[in-house]
Amino acid sequence: MDVQNTNAPAEGSAPQKTAEKNVLMAVLAYIGPLIIVSYVTAKDDAFVKFHIKQGLVLFVIELGVWVLGMMLWQLWPLLSIVNLATIVLSIIGIINAVKGKEEQLPLVGKFSQYFPL
Repeated sequence: MDVQNTNAPAEGSAPQKTAEKNVLMAVLAYIGPLIIVSYVTAKDDAFVKFHIKQGLVLFVIELGVWVLGMMLWQLWPLLSIVNLATIVLSIIGIINAVKGKEEQLPLVGKFSQYFPL
């Protein structure tokens, strides 16, 4: 008769929780200032670091648009288009993170290499 230990954790349960945490941290990297949470908690994970760098590029663009908007309010229509584009790119990044992909974002993904983390 084969007796199984029912109190033992299922195989792969711990890595799955770690993977879920990493996906959550990668998603948070695309949500503006919440990138700090991702950086502090999971900066050593290569998957999260990839998404932190891309989120940082988008955050710098958002800050730049905000500063320009404060100084040159006449450019508001153009800056609104740039803001919309950063939102769309953030959504693309979140979708990639949830799928577990490390794909560069269109147009701005290549700039993430300039952030040494």
